[in-house]
Amino acid sequence: MKTFFEAYIWSLRSKLYRMAYLWLKSRDEAEDAVQEALEKAWAQRDQLQKMENPTGWMVRVVRNQSLQKLREQRRWMVLETQDDLPEMPMDAAEDVSPALKMVFKFLKDLPEKQQEIFQLREVEGLTYEEIAEYLEISTEQVKVNLFRARKRLKSFLQEKGNYGRTG
Repeated sequence: MKTFFEAYIWSLRSKLYRMAYLWLKSRDEAEDAVQEALEKAWAQRDQLQKMENPTGWMVRVVRNQSLQKLREQRRWMVLETQDDLPEMPMDAAEDVSPALKMVFKFLKDLPEKQQEIFQLREVEGLTYEEIAEYLEISTEQVKVNLFRARKRLKSFLQEKGNYGRTG
Protein backbone atom coordinates (compact mmCIF):
# COMPACT_ATOMS: atom_id res chain seq x y z
CA MET A 1 0.00 0.00 0.00
CA LYS A 2 1.31 3.43 -0.95
CA THR A 3 1.93 6.09 1.65
CA PHE A 4 0.28 9.51 1.41
CA PHE A 5 3.57 10.94 0.19
CA GLU A 6 3.92 8.36 -2.59
CA ALA A 7 0.29 8.57 -3.68
CA TYR A 8 -0.28 12.32 -3.60
CA ILE A 9 3.01 14.18 -3.49
CA TRP A 10 5.42 11.99 -5.46
CA SER A 11 2.83 11.65 -8.23
CA LEU A 12 2.97 15.45 -8.77
CA ARG A 13 6.59 15.35 -10.01
CA SER A 14 5.83 15.84 -13.72
CA LYS A 15 3.34 18.63 -13.10
CA LEU A 16 5.75 20.40 -10.74
CA TYR A 17 8.59 19.98 -13.22
CA ARG A 18 6.56 21.59 -16.03
CA MET A 19 5.77 24.54 -13.77
CA ALA A 20 9.38 24.96 -12.66
CA TYR A 21 10.52 24.71 -16.29
CA LEU A 22 8.03 27.42 -17.25
CA TRP A 23 9.68 29.79 -14.79
CA LEU A 24 13.31 28.73 -15.07
CA LYS A 25 13.63 27.74 -18.76
CA SER A 26 16.32 25.23 -17.79
CA ARG A 27 15.95 21.48 -17.37
CA ASP A 28 18.65 21.22 -14.71
CA GLU A 29 17.38 24.15 -12.68
CA ALA A 30 13.77 22.93 -12.92
CA GLU A 31 14.81 19.47 -11.76
CA ASP A 32 16.73 21.03 -8.86
CA ALA A 33 13.75 23.19 -7.87
CA VAL A 34 11.44 20.17 -7.86
CA GLN A 35 13.95 18.08 -5.92
CA GLU A 36 14.29 20.80 -3.29
CA ALA A 37 10.50 21.12 -3.07
CA LEU A 38 10.15 17.37 -2.62
CA GLU A 39 12.76 17.46 0.14
CA LYS A 40 10.75 20.17 1.92
CA ALA A 41 7.58 18.13 1.45
CA TRP A 42 9.27 15.06 2.88
CA ALA A 43 10.36 17.04 5.93
CA GLN A 44 6.77 18.30 6.33
CA ARG A 45 5.03 15.03 5.33
CA ASP A 46 3.02 14.68 8.54
CA GLN A 47 1.71 18.26 8.38
CA LEU A 48 1.21 18.01 4.62
CA GLN A 49 -1.13 15.07 5.04
CA LYS A 50 -3.38 17.22 7.25
CA MET A 51 -3.48 20.18 4.84
CA GLU A 52 -6.65 20.96 2.93
CA ASN A 53 -4.78 21.54 -0.34
CA PRO A 54 -1.37 19.80 -0.37
CA THR A 55 -1.11 20.21 -4.16
CA GLY A 56 -1.44 23.97 -3.80
CA TRP A 57 1.24 23.98 -1.12
CA MET A 58 3.58 22.02 -3.41
CA VAL A 59 2.99 24.40 -6.34
CA ARG A 60 3.77 27.38 -4.10
CA VAL A 61 6.95 25.72 -2.82
CA VAL A 62 8.13 24.98 -6.38
CA ARG A 63 7.30 28.52 -7.47
CA ASN A 64 9.20 29.96 -4.50
CA GLN A 65 12.17 27.66 -5.17
CA SER A 66 12.17 28.74 -8.81
CA LEU A 67 12.00 32.43 -7.94
CA GLN A 68 14.77 31.99 -5.40
CA LYS A 69 16.99 30.38 -8.05
CA LEU A 70 16.32 33.30 -10.37
CA ARG A 71 17.14 35.81 -7.64
CA GLU A 72 20.35 34.01 -6.73
CA GLN A 73 21.53 34.05 -10.31
CA ARG A 74 20.24 37.59 -10.88
CA ARG A 75 18.96 36.71 -14.29
CA TRP A 76 15.74 36.33 -16.17
CA MET A 77 16.22 34.28 -19.27
CA VAL A 78 14.42 35.61 -22.33
CA LEU A 79 13.73 33.39 -25.28
CA GLU A 80 15.31 35.13 -28.23
CA THR A 81 14.97 32.76 -31.16
CA GLN A 82 12.97 29.73 -32.18
CA ASP A 83 16.05 27.64 -31.35
CA ASP A 84 15.57 28.67 -27.71
CA LEU A 85 12.05 27.26 -27.55
CA PRO A 86 11.66 24.97 -24.58
CA GLU A 87 11.91 21.28 -25.21
CA MET A 88 8.92 19.20 -24.27
CA PRO A 89 9.30 18.38 -20.59
CA MET A 90 10.59 14.97 -19.56
CA ASP A 91 9.48 12.28 -21.98
CA ALA A 92 6.30 14.05 -23.09
CA ALA A 93 6.33 13.43 -26.83
CA GLU A 94 8.96 13.08 -29.46
CA ASP A 95 6.47 13.54 -32.27
CA VAL A 96 5.63 17.19 -31.67
CA SER A 97 3.06 18.46 -34.12
CA PRO A 98 3.69 21.66 -36.10
CA ALA A 99 0.67 23.19 -34.36
CA LEU A 100 2.22 22.55 -30.94
CA LYS A 101 5.51 24.09 -32.09
CA MET A 102 3.54 27.16 -33.17
CA VAL A 103 1.93 27.37 -29.72
CA PHE A 104 5.38 27.26 -28.07
CA LYS A 105 6.53 30.02 -30.40
CA PHE A 106 3.45 32.03 -29.49
CA LEU A 107 3.96 31.48 -25.76
CA LYS A 108 7.47 32.89 -25.78
CA ASP A 109 6.12 36.20 -27.07
CA LEU A 110 3.54 36.63 -24.32
CA PRO A 111 4.23 38.81 -21.30
CA GLU A 112 5.46 36.68 -18.41
CA LYS A 113 2.25 36.90 -16.33
CA GLN A 114 0.10 35.88 -19.31
CA GLN A 115 2.53 33.06 -20.07
CA GLU A 116 2.25 31.71 -16.52
CA ILE A 117 -1.53 31.98 -16.38
CA PHE A 118 -2.01 30.45 -19.84
CA GLN A 119 0.24 27.51 -18.91
CA LEU A 120 -1.47 26.93 -15.58
CA ARG A 121 -4.98 27.09 -17.05
CA GLU A 122 -4.64 25.52 -20.50
CA VAL A 123 -1.84 23.01 -19.92
CA GLU A 124 -2.16 22.16 -16.23
CA GLY A 125 -5.95 22.55 -16.11
CA LEU A 126 -6.07 24.60 -12.91
CA THR A 127 -9.16 26.61 -12.00
CA TYR A 128 -9.17 30.41 -11.90
CA GLU A 129 -9.28 30.26 -8.12
CA GLU A 130 -6.31 27.89 -7.91
CA ILE A 131 -4.26 30.08 -10.24
CA ALA A 132 -5.14 33.19 -8.25
CA GLU A 133 -4.11 31.45 -5.05
CA TYR A 134 -0.84 30.09 -6.47
CA LEU A 135 0.20 33.40 -8.06
CA GLU A 136 -1.19 35.50 -5.20
CA ILE A 137 -3.33 37.68 -7.47
CA SER A 138 -7.08 38.23 -7.75
CA THR A 139 -9.35 35.95 -9.75
CA GLU A 140 -10.22 38.96 -11.93
CA GLN A 141 -6.54 39.45 -12.80
CA VAL A 142 -6.37 35.79 -13.80
CA LYS A 143 -9.42 36.17 -16.05
CA VAL A 144 -8.15 39.38 -17.66
CA ASN A 145 -4.68 37.96 -18.35
CA LEU A 146 -6.11 34.72 -19.71
CA PHE A 147 -8.53 36.63 -21.95
CA ARG A 148 -5.68 38.72 -23.32
CA ALA A 149 -3.49 35.65 -23.89
CA ARG A 150 -6.29 33.82 -25.71
CA LYS A 151 -7.02 36.89 -27.83
CA ARG A 152 -3.35 37.12 -28.79
CA LEU A 153 -3.29 33.39 -29.53
CA LYS A 154 -6.26 33.73 -31.87
CA SER A 155 -4.57 36.62 -33.72
CA PHE A 156 -1.28 34.73 -33.85
CA LEU A 157 -2.90 31.61 -35.29
CA GLN A 158 -4.87 33.63 -37.82
CA GLU A 159 -1.62 35.20 -39.02
CA LYS A 160 -0.06 31.74 -39.42
CA GLY A 161 -2.94 30.30 -41.41
CA ASN A 162 -6.61 29.73 -41.17
CA TYR A 163 -6.44 28.37 -37.63
CA GLY A 164 -9.00 29.73 -35.22
CA ARG A 165 -11.28 31.17 -37.87
CA THR A 166 -14.94 30.44 -37.84
CA GLY A 167 -17.32 30.20 -40.79
